[in-house]
Amino acid sequence: MSLFSKLFGSKETPQQEEETNMTKLNIGIILGSTREGRLSPQVGNWVKEIADKRVDANYTIIDIADYKLPLLGEKDGDASGAAAWSEAIAAQDGFVFITQEYNHSISASLKNALDYLRVEWNNKAAGIVSYGSVGGARAAEHLRGILGELLIADVRVHPALSLFTDFENGAVLKAAPVQADSVNQMLDQVIPWAGALKTIR
Repeated sequence: MSLFSKLFGSKETPQQEEETNMTKLNIGIILGSTREGRLSPQVGNWVKEIADKRVDANYTIIDIADYKLPLLGEKDGDASGAAAWSEAIAAQDGFVFITQEYNHSISASLKNALDYLRVEWNNKAAGIVSYGSVGGARAAEHLRGILGELLIADVRVHPALSLFTDFENGAVLKAAPVQADSVNQMLDQVIPWAGALKTIR
């Protein structure tokens, strides 16, 4: 909604709303796990609910599981989802990576999905939301190194969800209120960085 509309209460037409959305940044919320019983959809939906209230960007959940991405370079692998994956990532100005910790690192599916592309990642900003027995902190730190190589500028604020205190029975997300504050603080950094980096692409 424009400043004029906010001040005087007039509503934007559908065309004006569409134009406003087109000028907003696109931020992809990437679900970093594909295994059965994963928790990343819960975390991704929670982040999106918080983000959508901000109305400062177009937030979209991008699920790696929706794309056929066999191990990169695997012989006879069906990589029919690679083109759609490339298109989805290229359309984003920034990202929020939802990553869990597997053996002190990120999942193989997330690493593989990152490796599939190069220029589509370049000169964009990202935040990380992790979860695990120690909040997924070690996975997040590994992910930062990978993002740097892909020319993705990751922000400092990092919501880290504990399987013991932010999930009921380790299975149902019940995040503490402070975690929602952390998500907003993270997005407060992602949005301006994404906007700035867009100018050099």
